[in-house]
Amino acid sequence: MTAATLAYARSTGRPRRLTFDPWVIGPVAALLLVGLVMVASASIGVSDREMGAPFFYFQRQLMFVGLGLMAAVVTMTIPTALWEKYSMVLLGIAIALLVLVLVPGIGHEVNGSRRWVRLGFMNFQVSEVARVLLLTYVASYAVRRADELRSDFKGFIKPVLVLGGAAVLLLAEPDFGAATVLLATGIAVLFLAGARLTHLLVPIVIGVAGMGTLAVTSAYRFRRLTAFRNPWEDPFDSGFQLVQSLIAIGRGEWVGVGLGSSVQKLFYLPEAHTDFVFAVLAEEFGFVGVVIVLLLFTLLVGRALAISRNAAHVGLQFQSYIAAAVGIWLGLQAFVNIGVNMGLLPTKGLTLPLLSYGGSSMLVTLAWLGLLLRVNHEVQMTGRSAVGREERRP
Repeated sequence: MTAATLAYARSTGRPRRLTFDPWVIGPVAALLLVGLVMVASASIGVSDREMGAPFFYFQRQLMFVGLGLMAAVVTMTIPTALWEKYSMVLLGIAIALLVLVLVPGIGHEVNGSRRWVRLGFMNFQVSEVARVLLLTYVASYAVRRADELRSDFKGFIKPVLVLGGAAVLLLAEPDFGAATVLLATGIAVLFLAGARLTHLLVPIVIGVAGMGTLAVTSAYRFRRLTAFRNPWEDPFDSGFQLVQSLIAIGRGEWVGVGLGSSVQKLFYLPEAHTDFVFAVLAEEFGFVGVVIVLLLFTLLVGRALAISRNAAHVGLQFQSYIAAAVGIWLGLQAFVNIGVNMGLLPTKGLTLPLLSYGGSSMLVTLAWLGLLLRVNHEVQMTGRSAVGREERRP
């Protein structure tokens, strides 16, 4: 925040206390409530079978929500100027985390993927926090090298190479979905910062070609890539998960079979409370429930982009890019998860933000939303509404 904007905030007599945006808090609270209900419903069978306690995963999710809300309060109290100032340090931490998780003995392997680090009471997925730190660096770079980014291909390709290096480390875990979302979000932020469209085509073409090559050179990835096209060709092997998801969604019809009455979650649909919680929601609440959830995500993403626009309006460029990154990432990951559940996209190990079971995802998502609220607070401190009125005067 510049001295001029601070002086303006003082002159308007705006309060120094933190401001909370109801258009962010409302949808987040609603999605958290829906998520807790669906995790309790979708996990009751697997919790009872594996842990001997029907609400084991629900209780842990409730704990993660509480910790995430505390993390959101912390990030909301940290001035965004500190994130911008230490963006290079945060970049170093992100790369270090992505490297450390690949080291045997440090990284914890589950189902053939080394994505987690043990933190006592939970396994923490480092790609979640690394993604936030990397996008913070991209936002800072877009401010520091604004002229170079907009005019010179070298200025554009530097952050793209950093994102590409991080994506390679993610693919080594392997985490194909996280790598794709990171690259797409980072490039979208650079585009909003003024990167030329012709410059954008180069990494997009290279990225698509590289991802395609990785997919066709691995029998496992190729099966997952092609199974979604017609899962019924192999409904008991490569297409099993998607077939069960589609059955669940189809059973929901208009208003669903009722809360707790899902059949697919009972030993049929794998990962029902994590990656495929949307399918259980569609089965139990039907088309009406699906539309409500989609509207909540649309409202939240739209508000994040509106905060980004407002921040740019008052000259807070770094804050604008951060808010945009939050909105783009949230919308993109929700789109991918729902697309996978509905058979529109190949299966990826991506959670549905705020709804799926998972400590790492919940903690980082809520912390990042706290940062979004901080951006909105700093926009309000500049007297955005008053500025807007002045500019509309003839």
